[in-house]
Amino acid sequence: MVRPPLTPDERERGERLGHLLRQARGERSIVEVANAAGMSAETLRKIETGRIATPAFFTIAALAEVLEVPLDQLALRLIPAAPGLERL
Repeated sequence: MVRPPLTPDERERGERLGHLLRQARGERSIVEVANAAGMSAETLRKIETGRIATPAFFTIAALAEVLEVPLDQLALRLIPAAPGLERL
């Protein structure tokens, strides 16, 4: 199966996600966080650098749990505000 190329918006969102996760990781080592989330350090490195711009939901959920970042906070920072969204 061939994946369609990512749009510029998808690439940018992947870079923002990576930046947010890197900030949340702080001084913890990439190996420590990756192991706790059940993935390789190389996978986490690719996510943090935006090379994996659309990681699987369960990958992000595992990272969010390890980093103690609520998924809704990640989503709100990654998705442009839609009219009425602020009321949710």
